[in-house]
Amino acid sequence: MSVTPHRVPPEERLVNLVVALMATEQGVTKDTILGSVSGYREQAESGARREALEKMFERDKENLRGLGVPIETIGDYADPDDLREARYRIPPTEYELPADITFTPAELAVLTLAGGVWGEHTLSAGARSGLRKIRSLGIEVDEPIIGFAPRLDLHDAAFLPLQRAIEQAREVEFDYLRPGSERPRRRRVRPLALVEYEARWHLFGWDTGVEAERTFLLSRILGEVVVTRQVFDESLRAGAGERALAGLRDVAVRQNAAVTVVPGTEAELRLRRRARPGTAGGRRLEVPYVDLEVFADELASYGPEVMVLEPDELRDAVVRRLRTARDRSAVAS
Repeated sequence: MSVTPHRVPPEERLVNLVVALMATEQGVTKDTILGSVSGYREQAESGARREALEKMFERDKENLRGLGVPIETIGDYADPDDLREARYRIPPTEYELPADITFTPAELAVLTLAGGVWGEHTLSAGARSGLRKIRSLGIEVDEPIIGFAPRLDLHDAAFLPLQRAIEQAREVEFDYLRPGSERPRRRRVRPLALVEYEARWHLFGWDTGVEAERTFLLSRILGEVVVTRQVFDESLRAGAGERALAGLRDVAVRQNAAVTVVPGTEAELRLRRRARPGTAGGRRLEVPYVDLEVFADELASYGPEVMVLEPDELRDAVVRRLRTARDRSAVAS
């Protein structure tokens, strides 16, 4: 008699995996992960094949790396190239603040407010159980992260169905509004990876209509994402996250905006971090961007804190948005 496994959503499994990989400095083995971390454990207990679980783990590692999570693989000390007993971890140094950093009371207040998105209640019971099992194996666990996991706040409704479609290797259909177009167009895509770039989520996949790889901004997907019954070869997902990020970086290299910002404002804080090295002197910044319309939305939201110098089409797009906001305000009053 087969047992139907408890369904752990892919996004929760990824969070549980991140917590487990951050929980120990020495790393955890694949066997430990597949047998202890919620999302894998339920599948193993229901009789899922080892090969299927390993593929799920490899795919999850690739997805996390595509999101910028630094997963380190540690081989045997005597033979580093022997990965049969490899251990995996997220290096704690990637998330530790230098000891000499201090905060003012006002800064601490802001950090406390930002910390509101974290809390013990956000860690699933399965994740807590997995961590207890890791402890029971004699692996030291860093206490500061126990009881904490990010609460995912996904503003793009397309994220979850696309993530599940990637996991199931199924084609999807959705309406997509390209920049400069007045009407959306129906697209059929083999979804290969979801990546975050410039704080925005993108889908990378094979567009069956043009028979080529394409990247789609999730905020431009209109309506419901339909997950079809048509499956595709899972091997197509290999390296997809890295290819997607490389493509987005290439686009940003070719597109550059020159702006001036008011010192001490939110615009300066956010844009200076993304400015090209060597160009962030004074109030003038040169900032690479991927999508002109989306970047225009962001710049317009800063109001008088930023002024666009070039290119002309970006400046015009920002001006149109500001005038529209002014006109709507006038009508409302």
